[in-house]
Amino acid sequence: MARVEAVFVSAGCNKTVKAAAWGRCDLVAFATHSSVGIFSPKASQILVSLSGHKSSVNCAWHKFLSWLFNSLLFSFVDEYAGECFILSGSADGVVILWSFVPSQKKWRIGSQATVSKGGSVTCIASMMISSTEALFATSTSDGGVCVWSASLLPGDCSLLLVDTVEMVVSRPVVAVAMARLPGISDITILAVGSLDNTINIYAGSKLEKFTHACKLKGHQDWIRGLDFSGIVHQEDGVESLFLASSSQDRNIRIWKIRSRSPGAASRGPSLRTYIEGPVFRAGKETWQISLESLLVGHEDWVYSVRWQPLLKNKVQPMSVLSSSMDKTMMVWRPEAKSGIWMNEVTVGELGQTAFGFYGGVWSPGGDAILAHGFNGSFHLWKEVSTGWMPQLVPSGHFGPVVDVAWASNGQFLLTASHDQTTRVFTSWNKDAENSTWHEVARPQVHGHDMNCLAIIRGKGNYRYVSGADEKVARVFEAPTAFLDTLDLLTSSSGNEEARQGVQILGANMSALGLSQKPIYTQGLRQKNVFSFALLTSEYVPKAVPSVLTKPPLEEQLVQNTLWPESHKLYGHGNELYSMCSNHGGEILATACKAQTPSVAEIWLWETKSWRPITQLRSHSLTVTQMEFSHDDRFLLSVSRDRHLSLFRITTGTLASSHFQLGTIFIVPAFQRLLVKLEAHKRIVWTCSWSPHDNRFATGSRDKSVKIWSIVEQEGDQEQEQAKVELLSTLPSFASSVTALAWGSKDLLAVGMESGMIELWSVAAKQAPSLVTRFDSQLCHAAAVNRLCWSEDQERSRLASCGADHAVKLFQVNT
Repeated sequence: MARVEAVFVSAGCNKTVKAAAWGRCDLVAFATHSSVGIFSPKASQILVSLSGHKSSVNCAWHKFLSWLFNSLLFSFVDEYAGECFILSGSADGVVILWSFVPSQKKWRIGSQATVSKGGSVTCIASMMISSTEALFATSTSDGGVCVWSASLLPGDCSLLLVDTVEMVVSRPVVAVAMARLPGISDITILAVGSLDNTINIYAGSKLEKFTHACKLKGHQDWIRGLDFSGIVHQEDGVESLFLASSSQDRNIRIWKIRSRSPGAASRGPSLRTYIEGPVFRAGKETWQISLESLLVGHEDWVYSVRWQPLLKNKVQPMSVLSSSMDKTMMVWRPEAKSGIWMNEVTVGELGQTAFGFYGGVWSPGGDAILAHGFNGSFHLWKEVSTGWMPQLVPSGHFGPVVDVAWASNGQFLLTASHDQTTRVFTSWNKDAENSTWHEVARPQVHGHDMNCLAIIRGKGNYRYVSGADEKVARVFEAPTAFLDTLDLLTSSSGNEEARQGVQILGANMSALGLSQKPIYTQGLRQKNVFSFALLTSEYVPKAVPSVLTKPPLEEQLVQNTLWPESHKLYGHGNELYSMCSNHGGEILATACKAQTPSVAEIWLWETKSWRPITQLRSHSLTVTQMEFSHDDRFLLSVSRDRHLSLFRITTGTLASSHFQLGTIFIVPAFQRLLVKLEAHKRIVWTCSWSPHDNRFATGSRDKSVKIWSIVEQEGDQEQEQAKVELLSTLPSFASSVTALAWGSKDLLAVGMESGMIELWSVAAKQAPSLVTRFDSQLCHAAAVNRLCWSEDQERSRLASCGADHAVKLFQVNT
């Protein structure tokens, strides 16, 4: 048996409007692919990702996802003091009620319901009507709006459809908010924003059908955000309810709702209510809606507005947070004397790669604000004595993560993703008991989706090669700023050999985002500028690389932690798909997408001069994965053509290459195809060598894993032959096998298309046996794309990446 515990989880937020929520339990929930991630702002760590949806999650606090609280959590209490709940809706039309059970310290699915069979859930708005019951509204892409009741009894959650609202417009709904009317405990008001630029108000209750009350006009473009305040006690003694709305017309409107009963008559016109709106009747009273204020300040679409949460004494602060695609968030408050709403705080994201915010939320105490951006990143500001200061938050990929690799000494983890970035993760304060993992560098920010990477092992500077949808492999080398940061983390100078001859401090990105040019340390010292090449119009001199003394923020990662690109490798005719480096660091193997044998060649490159050595011909379709044996004598490749190929590779002093008409000739004895055989009945996705190099494993879409052995036959290099024998086949898995990693203790990690991960014992002369199956909450929510081990005498760590945008690190104790 083996005990597995999650050490680190990294994932980015979905690129959807208002996809994050900050609950009273001081936890943030956010949508990441088809999962709901939970992270702690205090620890800046993702705690867990909840898998349950079968399609992408559309979630936000007041739209796609809502936190619900029972009586224990409605007041300000410590984290996990009582059971708390989350509502999430997804593109497959399903709403799930998640429940956290404190006694088990585990999240579970309390209940779920299908809202629409043909449309996706676009909005969710919720409110508590008692300590054990909540009311929430959902809207779907097919135009439907429903009201539901949620029972929140401990250990017994249920969802019940209360009403299907008859819509007065046929345009899709993009914003929903709900609240309780002042003074009437059983009447709920529902605000619905649609693509016709209007806000429709509905009134009803759990026992009464929701009917159309009135329509609010004024916005000139789509309604994007709606949020009701708490009950506000005004100077004239009348309780009022405020509605904030935002639009793609770049403006924000504050609407006031109050009773028109004789005892609540207004004292006359004032600046606080200068435009009277429609009147509607709900319950036994008549209600007046007035335009309180028009807030103008953003320069682009305003995606969300949020009222500051209630104070401890249940008083509603008159404070509104807005987030916009103009890369800013603003806090609006009315002046004490005039009542005119003004912008008091403006925070935002800077940099050439910034694209704006999809949503913003308040902390429970109102002293911090959190935004999530176009590139899946979080941005947190906290109010301190000197103003609003940026804070550390978790980071991660916002696209499928396709490859992951450990540095040769296990110091850091390098990942590549379809979000067009590569990222470096490492442990901060490794010697401390409370060390945590963070992203410390973003070596490459590219203009094409990344497909593969390979760390060049061996002595010298840290180098890696990446492949993308552009037919070119790019080589990157670690700059001195990164090497100094690693020295600081390890409290040693172990990278002296790696830094020899390195005169590059960092890198800067070109205007097109395809290449990264070096920033030289000598140029910085002498001229106090970047290199001369960076002063041309092609490059934007914004990067300021430096040694990190604490985990970097998003703005630093995007611009200041780039690695310089040293070489480009041309030769492939299609998009690169797989690559690997031998353990000595002398040879790189690359392959591209292919549909013919001539394109499916494997190219070998010599890593000192980066010249091509030869092309290995065997497969007829795309080579899906390659791996060198640990002694670097063999290269194993698997392909979509269902075959495996075994090549004999001899390193050392290679024969001289001769150039003639662009063709490279090399003595063929150094690279030889030994074995080619049909390994599986369907696509072979993955392969992995045993630590002793006499066995290897292959995994396929046919849901099987096979263990093979190599029997070598004596002879000289030209006549050398080998035989591959099938030793065993693991029992059929529940889904396609997409990733394999063979550890030093004969533990074979198996990753599947379903996201599940299993550990199998595949010791020699013993039948394979299942060691452990990872808990579903630890696994991925989509296909596992790559697994890799980092092992020493003290610990065994398994890293995984998946199509669910997540990178996960596990500690395995046997």
